[in-house]
Amino acid sequence: MKTYMAHAETVERKWYVVDATGLPLGRLASKVASVLRGKNKPTYTPNVDTGDFVIVINSDKAILTGKKYEDKYYRYHTGYIGGLKEISYGKLMAERSDLAVYEAVKGMLPKNSLGRKMIKKLRVFKGAEHNHAAQKPEELKLF
Repeated sequence: MKTYMAHAETVERKWYVVDATGLPLGRLASKVASVLRGKNKPTYTPNVDTGDFVIVINSDKAILTGKKYEDKYYRYHTGYIGGLKEISYGKLMAERSDLAVYEAVKGMLPKNSLGRKMIKKLRVFKGAEHNHAAQKPEELKLF
């Protein structure tokens, strides 16, 4: 029995659109990361980017369970001395919900050059409108 190994130039990519309305942020991110990696395809190969493009709409309507709105923080560093900043997820979801979804998905991808290539196939929009209608994205049911 032969083992199939995908090649980067032979991968066929599809476009999917995911509506984040009412979905928990972590569960949404894990499913989207799986599609970006290509784990939903029978041609999945760990060392090749076989994933599809994913458009996430309505990111401002994603939810966090428990007390994460007050207790969880998004931390980043400006690069200057003493430049560690933190924002509560309640404030982040209100102002930059697209960043919250993007960072959640990015954290679930591999931390190497392959993961950096995969995250470029993710598009996140706050509202219900997106500018990728020409790609004819299919709706992806996660749950």
